[in-house]
Amino acid sequence: MIQVDIEEERKEILKRYRRLLRQAKPVLKPGDAKLIKRAFNVSLEAHKDMRRKSGEPYIYHPLEVALICVEEIGLGTTSIVAALLHDVVEDTDWELEDIERDFGKKVMTIIDGLTKISGVFEYGSSQQAENFRKMLLTLSDDVRVILIKLADRLNNMRTLQSMPRHKQLKIASETMYLYAPLAHRLGLYTIKSELEDLYLKYTDTETYLDIVNKIQQSKSLRNRFIKKFIQPLDEELSRQAFDYTIKGRPKSVYSIYSKMKKQGIPFDEVYDLFAVRIILESELDNEKADCWQVYSIVTDFYQPNPDRLRDWISTPRSNGYESLHTTVMSNTGQWVEVQIRTKRMDEIAERGYAAHWKYKEKDSKSPSGLDDWISQVRGLLESNEANAIEFMDDFRGNLFHEEVFVFTPKGDLKVLPFGATALDFAFEIHTEVGAKCIGAKVNQKLVPISHKLKNGDQVEILTSNKQRPNEDWLNSVVTSRAKAKIKDALREEKKSSILDGKEIVRRKLKQMKMPFNSENVEKLRAYYELKTANEFYYRVGKGVIDPTTIRAFKEFLEIQRKKQKAMQERVKDESSFTKELKSIKGPDHDQLLIGEDMDVVDYILAKCCNPIPGDDVFGFVTVNEGIKIHRTSCPNAVELLSNHGNRVIKARWTSQKAIAFLAGLHIVGTDRVGLINDVTKVISDELKVNMRSITVDSDAGIFEGTIRLYVHSTSHLDKLMENLSKVEGILKVSRFD
Repeated sequence: MIQVDIEEERKEILKRYRRLLRQAKPVLKPGDAKLIKRAFNVSLEAHKDMRRKSGEPYIYHPLEVALICVEEIGLGTTSIVAALLHDVVEDTDWELEDIERDFGKKVMTIIDGLTKISGVFEYGSSQQAENFRKMLLTLSDDVRVILIKLADRLNNMRTLQSMPRHKQLKIASETMYLYAPLAHRLGLYTIKSELEDLYLKYTDTETYLDIVNKIQQSKSLRNRFIKKFIQPLDEELSRQAFDYTIKGRPKSVYSIYSKMKKQGIPFDEVYDLFAVRIILESELDNEKADCWQVYSIVTDFYQPNPDRLRDWISTPRSNGYESLHTTVMSNTGQWVEVQIRTKRMDEIAERGYAAHWKYKEKDSKSPSGLDDWISQVRGLLESNEANAIEFMDDFRGNLFHEEVFVFTPKGDLKVLPFGATALDFAFEIHTEVGAKCIGAKVNQKLVPISHKLKNGDQVEILTSNKQRPNEDWLNSVVTSRAKAKIKDALREEKKSSILDGKEIVRRKLKQMKMPFNSENVEKLRAYYELKTANEFYYRVGKGVIDPTTIRAFKEFLEIQRKKQKAMQERVKDESSFTKELKSIKGPDHDQLLIGEDMDVVDYILAKCCNPIPGDDVFGFVTVNEGIKIHRTSCPNAVELLSNHGNRVIKARWTSQKAIAFLAGLHIVGTDRVGLINDVTKVISDELKVNMRSITVDSDAGIFEGTIRLYVHSTSHLDKLMENLSKVEGILKVSRFD
């Protein structure tokens, strides 16, 4: 029986390998197929005894990563070989020297960049954030490292179902925190969308499946609508002899979810559930004119929304994306997004940086926004000395953004993130110009350094040799470049203040007969609610924190210690009480089980997401408040799970009966006499729920209300919401945190 399975697996491995070769065929040069075969054989041999968590042969993973590189990113032979070998050095006896000897320096450099980083990290910083930072440093060597890493992450996300729950949450959150924005910034829209969808699938499975089912249910209706919508466009484009394809495609599950959440609307009210894309075959010199001609044809048949025109052909986005987007009104009263682009633009939109690179080699006139961005990233990575988490916050701020297009006095175009200021522009021109900036003239009008720029502004920077950057400047910039340069300028001045502060703290702790060690410093940092120990020292050194207040910290610790002791006593008492109660009531008593051993321990419910029994939750070990329980859909979950994975612990509810938890409901409806009476009747009489508060506001026959009430579990809350939505006049009932 085992022999048959192994034979089947061998056939499947060969089938996947042949598929990879078929997909790679168009990019292969003489001798490439042999190189790929050698890499495949090395990987097959190296991983022969290894299996993935799902039980499948490990070789499936490098084969799938290589296939993503070819099929979805459009990379060539060097990347295929590196993808096939990417885990060999880490997981087997192979060394980097062996890779260089057999496959060359380029492949070795990429694999060196891909090999996971481990090491000792400073107390209080996040290992994962440090790893992210080191991974991004590989941009300095070869951007293919990042592209293969994205392919690796996509395959891991596609096979996440075989991982334990807490690992799913951690990996999905890291993906959302860094990899999806990175895919977006490198123009890999298809990969970005799939990563976001998979994140939602594993962190809020119920919502994900609900949207997927609704998209599926509306499929035939949507297809009929699209067919009808494109018919007149089809006829006119053919009549004007365009070579083109038209396709309608639904928006991604995550983008629909985001719209529902942002606008507080149900699925049925999301008006642009899909986009119609028109892709033209066009010569490079005629692309712009052809796209605008097609736009003219679309707007001859359908009325456009003037606020929804996006021209990324005249000024492409900095990740290379080019397209013309308009939203038009269909004959049935529905808004439809129409995207118009050429085949070249479409390939760049689908395959991002790799395609941009390919076309750039052919055409020196291609925009170089991406190359500029990568140069900026290199500069930022090489000069930034901030701690890892602070660096990641700055870096992420520059990944997902809309853009503004502004001009220098000589008419040179500069692309900046939406919300960029005159000071951002100054640092974009030159570090020295930024450091000496005292203001600017925008369209000949004098403005302060914090003035936000708009599309089409012409900006002249005013400088003075007496000017110096200060802390407040960090509030006046949004670009990573400006932030990094300001921090560099402040750092030298800051170093002496930090050293002064450190010495003051050391002396103060000595007077209080407390050891000056990392544990006490970390507690002090948390006590003063500051991000880093250095920030604390700096404030003491500058006199912002009065050193005499440190005495109060000792008293605070003493109170905390007493509280902790009392809590432990209470947990001990509760533990024996729980056992006694179990013997009386059976297994239905309300509990939250925490940690690997699923114990009953003390915890606090996080106020940011207000979890109740039945919610999907995780525990987070805080510095001063013990274990906090968050919902997996909490707005803070992505950052906590990505940056502090080592402080996350498993938690799950057992069956609930006893304790009531506070939850909030938002209701909307048409006003009528007796409505509030009917609502309170459902809550108090039918389901015997205690209300804490009810607030109702009525305007022009429409009322909105919020109710805070006590429930036992999510199923209890769902039942209540179902009953409330049946009350005459109620249009919508939703939960809020």
